[in-house]
Amino acid sequence: MTTAFLFPGQGSQRIGMGRHLAERYPEIVGPLFRTADDALGIELSRLCWEGPEEELRRTEITQPAVYVVSLATLRVLEAHGLRPSVVAGHSLGEYTALVAAGVLDWVEALGLVRRRGLLMAAVQATTAGTMLAVIGPAPEQVEKICAIAQEASGEVVEVANYNDDTQTVVSGTVAGIAAFHDHAGGLEPAPRLVPLDVGAPFHCSLMEPVETEFAVDLAAVTFADPKLPVVANTTARPVTSGEEARAALRAQLAGSVRWRPSLTTVVDHGVDTFVEVGPGRVLSGLCRTTYPDLAVHATADGRRVDRTIQALRPATAH
Repeated sequence: MTTAFLFPGQGSQRIGMGRHLAERYPEIVGPLFRTADDALGIELSRLCWEGPEEELRRTEITQPAVYVVSLATLRVLEAHGLRPSVVAGHSLGEYTALVAAGVLDWVEALGLVRRRGLLMAAVQATTAGTMLAVIGPAPEQVEKICAIAQEASGEVVEVANYNDDTQTVVSGTVAGIAAFHDHAGGLEPAPRLVPLDVGAPFHCSLMEPVETEFAVDLAAVTFADPKLPVVANTTARPVTSGEEARAALRAQLAGSVRWRPSLTTVVDHGVDTFVEVGPGRVLSGLCRTTYPDLAVHATADGRRVDRTIQALRPATAH
């Protein structure tokens, strides 16, 4: 069995996430949340477990919350002897993947995630932006409509996420996304357009103003060389050094998440089993759609965590 651990990003959050881990594995999860609460100066654990929802949805809260819950899930799986052969993370999830690969210290990564969320929230405060999932047409068609809408409106509208062969996410100004709607009739098959409940126009050129600022934060943190392959969002290729990982996180702010080709790279490592490590089941769904013949496991609740451990832990751990 060759396993890939995949870590989710923003949008997978929900009230109550991580509570099952804290109750079932207090010796593993409790110290993580206590350290995170102290490091951030906020009751992140309470926000994860109790809300309120409007607070948890704030970008600067959501990002560290999803990161810490994903990390707690990773530590529980590791405690049961589960180890990946390759890792990847969707957008925010790339930080957890780098921790899993030994590139980043988890507390330093938490600081970067918090800073990233604050910078992205600052863009939202000054730029009326949004994101839209386009379901049905091929990514190449979506790219063409983005170009048409951008030329017609003079506004930013760009592909943010290449999630699978029939799901592409576009990002831009509110006016740019409205122009995309206006020209979406040229797409075949007729698309389903789903507005995303996110706090900013992620992964497009509207994020470029904060790249330089975030580069200062990245430069202050130690990046080790990876101990196992970790596939980067913007290149869909494994990073081979700590410096390459640092550059990948900077490029990721305004660059597209190339998740579909990233999965191809993961599978090229001989993977036959995917595990989505953290809240939500979005990545599990994308894996099943793209590679229906491979095994897929989610860990979004206690039942799924138990089932994943039973299915995958080494025989010596039974």
